[in-house]
This record gives sequence, C-alpha cells and structure tokens, in this order.
Amino acid sequence: FTEEKLGQAEKTELDAHLENLLSKAECTKLWTEKIMKQTEVLLQPNPNARIEEFVYEKLDRKAPSRMNNPELLGQYMIDAGNEFGPGTAYGNALIKCGETQKRIGTADRELIQTSAINFLTPLRNFIEGDYKTITKERKLLQNKRLDLDAAKTRLKKAKVAEARAASEQEVRITQSEFDRQAEITRLLLEGISSTHAHHLRCLNDFVEAQMTYYAQCYQYMLDLQKQLGSFPSTFLSNNNQSSSTPVQSVSTPLVLASASASLPSVTNSIVTSGIRELKSSSGSRNARVLYDYDAANSSELSLLADEVITVYSIPGMDSDWLMGERGNQKGKVPITYLELLN
Repeated sequence: FTEEKLGQAEKTELDAHLENLLSKAECTKLWTEKIMKQTEVLLQPNPNARIEEFVYEKLDRKAPSRMNNPELLGQYMIDAGNEFGPGTAYGNALIKCGETQKRIGTADRELIQTSAINFLTPLRNFIEGDYKTITKERKLLQNKRLDLDAAKTRLKKAKVAEARAASEQEVRITQSEFDRQAEITRLLLEGISSTHAHHLRCLNDFVEAQMTYYAQCYQYMLDLQKQLGSFPSTFLSNNNQSSSTPVQSVSTPLVLASASASLPSVTNSIVTSGIRELKSSSGSRNARVLYDYDAANSSELSLLADEVITVYSIPGMDSDWLMGERGNQKGKVPITYLELLN
C-alpha cells in the first residue's frame, strides 16, 4: 500500500461498474446522514433535548416526558387567563388560545413520533447497518487487492524457476480470492438501488405525516379564529359588521379617558363615535400612549408608553392609523396604541 502511494508499485484497478457502485454508495451515505441530522433538528430544534434523547437511547432507557414549546406556551396562557378571570374578554381569549396551543403541541408530538418510526429509523438503520456491512466488505476487497498486487510483484521479481512456479500459484490463489470478494461487494452495492426505493417510500410517509400535522394546525387555528371572532368587535368594527366575522388579530380597543374610561361599560358606539368625530373634523386631540411601539419605517412615529402626543386625521388615511406629533417629530401611529384625552 505504501509503495502504491509512492508510485513504486502497480495497482490493480477495479472495473468501472464496481467503481460507479462504490461512488453511488458513498454519495447515498453522505446525503442520508445530512438529511437524517437536519430532520432531527427540524423535529427537535433544542440541541440539549436531542443530546438528552441520544443519551437515554444509548442507555436503553426512556427519556422523561416533558412539555414541548407549544404545550408550555398553552399552559402559561391558560394559567394567565384563569388569573385574569375567565369571565373577562382577555382572560377568556387567553384560555382559548392556550387550549389551541396545547392541541398543536399534541399534534407536534405525533409528528415527531410518526417521523421517527417511519422516516428517521429506516435512514439510521441504513447508516448503522447496511452501510457498515458494505464498508466491512469493501475493506476486505482492498486487502484482497493488496494481496494480489503483492503476489504479482513477487512473480515479477522471481528469477529461479521454482520460485517463479510458487509465485504463479500464489497469484492464481489471490486472484481467485480477489474476484470472489469483488463479486460479494458488487452484490451488496447493487442493493443500494433497493435502498433508494425503500427510502422513497419512507419519504412519502414523512410528507404524509407533515401534511397531517399542518392540516391539524390549520384547522385548530381556524377554529380559534372563529372563536375569537365571536368576541365583542374591536373599535374598528362597522355597525353593519357581523359579530361572527373572524377578525385578523386581537387588538386592544381605543378608549376615551373620561370618568368611566376604565370601566367595562364603555360601549363600542361611544369609542367609535369619538374616532369618527376626530376623523371627520380638521382638529387635533391629545392622546396617551398605552404601549411602546417601534416604527416599522420612516413614515411612522415610534411611541413610548404613557407619553402624551397630539393626533389628528388627514383625508384618505387608513382607518387603522392617525397622524401623530411629538415636538418636531411627525408620523403615522396605530390607534390601537392610543387613549384619547378629553
């Protein structure tokens, strides 16, 4: 082997078909490992959790059951909703959102389990089983080839007739063993095609599992949106809007800072009329900022909670926005972040 590397000895080349099969096997192994590892990352993004699962698997023990991220978020939402009060709009919405997140978490567990059984396990079995066997037989083939080349070298160097006859016999034996090992390796490598076919079926199973998961998530969120849409409409709702129309997001209503501004009895009609009055007039009003807001672009104005700014409307402006001024700064501000002051 050293002489071959130094260019001092001839090397018996494998036939082109066998070389192609070896190249195909290496390529299959490389990409199967990459796909398998990235699928594991996709299904379990937390590297610590993956390491923990790997350790428990090697110890042949079951990993402790823990909440996944959607389930944990759902539980926090439910606990917060119960703390705020299930009878309040926000508390009720949190509970409904939390229940949906927990359903998504359950669907996520099912996706991981199904994918592990139907997709990851067959890929891992190929890497740890079939390809290891191929590697072992390939090493044997390499050794048989080196034996054959060494025998050929000795035959070339033999000068005495007896030594030459012995070397010829050795070449015949090593050639036979090499041919036999090449045939065994070839048969194993030709099985790569059936491996591809098997992995294709596994890939279809993985796609089906993902399709089921995303369909479940979509249905859960669709149901949640309908439930949230049945809550009292936000300040943006028109009088002719059906209360069952799903809203795109849950927003905090704009309220008037009057004696009853903090009471639940403030009606949407009062809020809406206040907005209409401001939008229809050419005047301006002061407004208190309810939450921090970072401007998305240069046409908007960033806001800090509890500061007071001047707001007014301009013709053709989107109903969700007002113009805000703070000193010499000016820009659009979302009305959901404001509380009009009398």
